[in-house]
Amino acid sequence: MNDLFRKAVRGEPVDRPPVWMMRQAGRYLPEYREIRESHSFREAISTPEVATEISLQPYERFQPDGVVMYSDILTVLEPLGFSYHIESGVGPVIENPVSSPADTDREIGDVREQLWYVGELIERLTATLGDEAAVLGFAGGPFTLAAYACEGSTSRSFMAVRRLRAETPAAFERLLDVFTEVLIEYCQYQEDAGADVIQLFDTYAGLLSPTDYAEYIVPRHQRILDAVDVPTIIFVRNMSGKLDLLADSGADVVSLDWTVDIDTARQQLGDVAIQGNLDPALLYGDPDTVRERTREVIDTAGDTGHILNLGHGVDRNTPVENVAAFFETAKETR
Repeated sequence: MNDLFRKAVRGEPVDRPPVWMMRQAGRYLPEYREIRESHSFREAISTPEVATEISLQPYERFQPDGVVMYSDILTVLEPLGFSYHIESGVGPVIENPVSSPADTDREIGDVREQLWYVGELIERLTATLGDEAAVLGFAGGPFTLAAYACEGSTSRSFMAVRRLRAETPAAFERLLDVFTEVLIEYCQYQEDAGADVIQLFDTYAGLLSPTDYAEYIVPRHQRILDAVDVPTIIFVRNMSGKLDLLADSGADVVSLDWTVDIDTARQQLGDVAIQGNLDPALLYGDPDTVRERTREVIDTAGDTGHILNLGHGVDRNTPVENVAAFFETAKETR
């Protein structure tokens, strides 16, 4: 990875913050839309040469300091025997979701064999980028994956998995454990393939109460992140007031959503490096506003232990010129 990214992860002072965007390879780019005309989403992520081209599209435009692999958090469903597809206007749909506590007892297939295309993608990115940018791998967190597996599709409340926790806690833990085990193997595979950094997206774990989060989620995050030697980033939405639970994960960097005040986060997290956290909606403003609000985030975060990012993924309809303004502002900062 490049030296700037390495220093920020370690909490060392930097001349400017390293910068990348969650979901930075996506539909806001015309070149992405063009390539997707010839490939379905599943085809694109499972064809290494296509996924490599897509992953590098934002690098060729904006020169971010981190290049995230073009993939999906649901790929690890495959070694567990779940089938899924992406439905236009709906999102991911699990074709054989968990329908009873008995469905939580699952065997893990060969992760490296079934997800070979992820390893090859990371190898290609590493060979192309060298030390010019950090190659970022990622995985979904155990609660978020369990939530999709129980609900069968996306949801605001993911009540199915929360109901499982209330009605059959043993089955709930069993499902979390099987996802934890497959994620350990998956993250180790990404590290072995050459990933410089791995981000764990347990986006919906913030739906749990602080008590349940501490009991069920923190120990499993610790197990996953402790299993790799590369730097790690943790991201969970809606954790304002519970940031100490994110720090307890042992991640090197805590990624903040846009609802968290950076000053408050610094006080609660201490010396832990942070990532974020511009509101993605602000990228719909004019470029001058994007520059102003981006500088505010940079100034508030300070010159130590900060990776500039959004507070969630870039929206698909975001104007490209505003994404450019975001990256340019980071690179002009001294």
